[in-house]
Amino acid sequence: MIFKSAKINAFRTWGLLLTMIGMGLMVLGTAGIVFWGQAGKIFAGIGLVLGLITMVGSMAIYFWAGMLSTSAVQVQCPECGKLTKMLGKTDRCMFCHTILTQDPGMATITADELEAQEKSSTQGRSSTSSQPR
Repeated sequence: MIFKSAKINAFRTWGLLLTMIGMGLMVLGTAGIVFWGQAGKIFAGIGLVLGLITMVGSMAIYFWAGMLSTSAVQVQCPECGKLTKMLGKTDRCMFCHTILTQDPGMATITADELEAQEKSSTQGRSSTSSQPR
């Protein structure tokens, strides 16, 4: 299943997933002492080390996503009108998940066509609103 998400949000989701897995491994490792007493110390040590490694991996992913976020291009989404960040040629809006692109060859509508549509829609509204009732 492919999730509809912006690239930066996808990186943050993986970071959160690794955080939860790391904390779960640490809790399960500590539970080894509760269940098996002194013999569970080895299990606890392994769980704590693996949990620590996944937490450090999570921190690295969050750091990487933050660095990407600082250099990402900010664009205004044509659907929801909110300011969103784009990575690469195509990305999704962080809020409404509309596919966005900066490559004119990949766009379904160019900026000139969009401007012409907006101009014709504002002219149509002004001509109908100026009629007397």
